[in-house]
Amino acid sequence: MHISAKADYAVRALLELACEPARPLTCEAIASSQEIPFRFLKSVVGELRRAGLVRSQRGCEGGYWLGRPADEISLLDVTRAVDGEVITLRGEALAELDYPGPAIGLPAVWRHIEADATSILAGVTISSLLPAEARERTVARGVA
Repeated sequence: MHISAKADYAVRALLELACEPARPLTCEAIASSQEIPFRFLKSVVGELRRAGLVRSQRGCEGGYWLGRPADEISLLDVTRAVDGEVITLRGEALAELDYPGPAIGLPAVWRHIEADATSILAGVTISSLLPAEARERTVARGVA
């Protein structure tokens, strides 16, 4: 199984935003803090914005915020926003996968793995990944 750099960077960016819910953060600040290449992060944040996971504001007071509360953003949401399908085989979705002969049972195994991975990713939120002190700050501000 492969976890893309896009998915990893996207989650890390959302965690940075969740730690600072009262003010917007720039891509430069997030990239610097998380040691992520700026140009790559800019593209990833654009995908997160199109998916509604972050919102933006232009101008000198601008930057990015979470698009919804951290406890309402799952790793599954993030993965689907930047990568599409959770697991693919040679770039194709597993739903229609069918093999002949002795390999006939293999697609069911791949789909079972996908279902398990989807379940795990759906059960982990950005809020649950925050360090305890950051989670307490977001709850106190009512933005968890």
